[in-house]
Amino acid sequence: MSESRDGNDTTAEIRRIDGLLQRRQLREARTLCDSLLMRHPDSVDGWLLTARIHQLSGDYRGMLDAARRALAVEPSNNLARFTEIEARMHAGDVAGARARLTDIESAAGADSGTWRRLAEFHTHLNQHEQAATCAIRVASLKPYDAQAAYTKASALIAVGRMVEAEEILDELIARAPDDADAWYNRATLRRQEPGHNHVAPLRAALAARSPGSAPVALHYALAKELEDLGQYAESFAALAQGAGARRKVLSYRVEADEQAIASIIRTFDRAWYESPAAGFEAEGPIFVVGLPRTGTTLVERILIRHEQVASVGEVNDLALAITRTAGPTADKEELIKAAARVAPAVLGESYWSAIQGYGHSRPFVVDKTPLNFLYLGLIAKALPRARIVHLRRHPMASCYAMYKTLFRMGYPFSYDLEDLGRYYLAYARLMNYWRALLPGRFLDLDYEALVEDQEGTTRRLLEHCGLEWREACLRFHENPAPTATASAAQVRRPIYRESLDLWRNYRQELAPLARLLAHNGIAIE
Repeated sequence: MSESRDGNDTTAEIRRIDGLLQRRQLREARTLCDSLLMRHPDSVDGWLLTARIHQLSGDYRGMLDAARRALAVEPSNNLARFTEIEARMHAGDVAGARARLTDIESAAGADSGTWRRLAEFHTHLNQHEQAATCAIRVASLKPYDAQAAYTKASALIAVGRMVEAEEILDELIARAPDDADAWYNRATLRRQEPGHNHVAPLRAALAARSPGSAPVALHYALAKELEDLGQYAESFAALAQGAGARRKVLSYRVEADEQAIASIIRTFDRAWYESPAAGFEAEGPIFVVGLPRTGTTLVERILIRHEQVASVGEVNDLALAITRTAGPTADKEELIKAAARVAPAVLGESYWSAIQGYGHSRPFVVDKTPLNFLYLGLIAKALPRARIVHLRRHPMASCYAMYKTLFRMGYPFSYDLEDLGRYYLAYARLMNYWRALLPGRFLDLDYEALVEDQEGTTRRLLEHCGLEWREACLRFHENPAPTATASAAQVRRPIYRESLDLWRNYRQELAPLARLLAHNGIAIE
């Protein structure tokens, strides 16, 4: 009886710790977890919770140690194995994480859950061909499982197999019409045409729902298809419904981002930048930064057509390197201040060592994580030989492109026009600051210039990156390399003009955003 009671008590304690972590009450969770492990040092759940506490605290070495302790207790525990891989990625051991995935894959057998996690982790590591292989394996093991079919379709989109992906999504929606994400993914695969679209069934699916209960992705799918067909007023109405519903479930406060950007400007001042501290002399990094949907994926695809350039895609390695080298901090403000105290060479080496773990053999490697624009001061000081390309786009075109995209992760400012305008203004202030602090250090590349003068702008891009001219860079759309960004379908087409002034079809609907930007000095016309 006492053993049963003790087991029940432990289960309740684990649930309580998990609840504290969900509310980010890390100190209380740590106290309870330490107590649990004192009494039950062989508790795998206890060590995995400890790993999560370290992860949320920014202590990635602690996370890795706790994951290894869990594995020592139960080497075959799948959650512990994948937690250890995630900890390696956070700790900068990308090569070790990739090796562990290979080990798990070789012994996965017919375990569909393991193959699903493998697909997920390969995607995180920008290994989309491997992710597709694993996703196809999941679907073969569970041929009637809707989630398996969706995972397979998403993986095929990343590797450019659009026709197959659409066929799978058609079948999935026929079997599982409530899968709203499948509707949205299918809508984004191609430009919808009169007589070849899904507007009628989308309207029917939305009409079958009670007001306010439709999944967000259905609204976004309908908005996208209506826009393709030129039905702009109806498109925006659907988009506004979806964005509003998405915003309601987010706890995001744009003030927090505005304050963080202001803190970056205060902290990384001229005295900091001109202090005599050497950086890490790696020549290979090429950072492509900017707001999302400004052409960062397009520029990445142009660059990797050059035989000297590879890409790691959108990764968190720079942000993770900053957190690793700055050490655990209590909040964002403290992290910014701690990052300014890090030895630049230590940060640069930590980042570049992680990037080398992806296994690319070409001398230059693109990191196209858009929000790295936040860290341009750190990049310039820690990696003085790195090339930096900043993508710009017309302010209204940029904001509308973000607003109409349903992002799977990140960019919480994009679902409300006021949030979006305020974030854009903070971004513009920061970029103006970087230009003053780092004159000539990065290339401002306008998306519109790339569309209007592809060859001339591409020549400027290659010259800035220290690369010789290659005609192949003009044929970026022939590049078979995978991509999992929101632009996965568009970058497999030649450059097109349709999206340049698309926002002008919504002048009335976007008027509050235009007024906010113009009132704060942003040129709209």
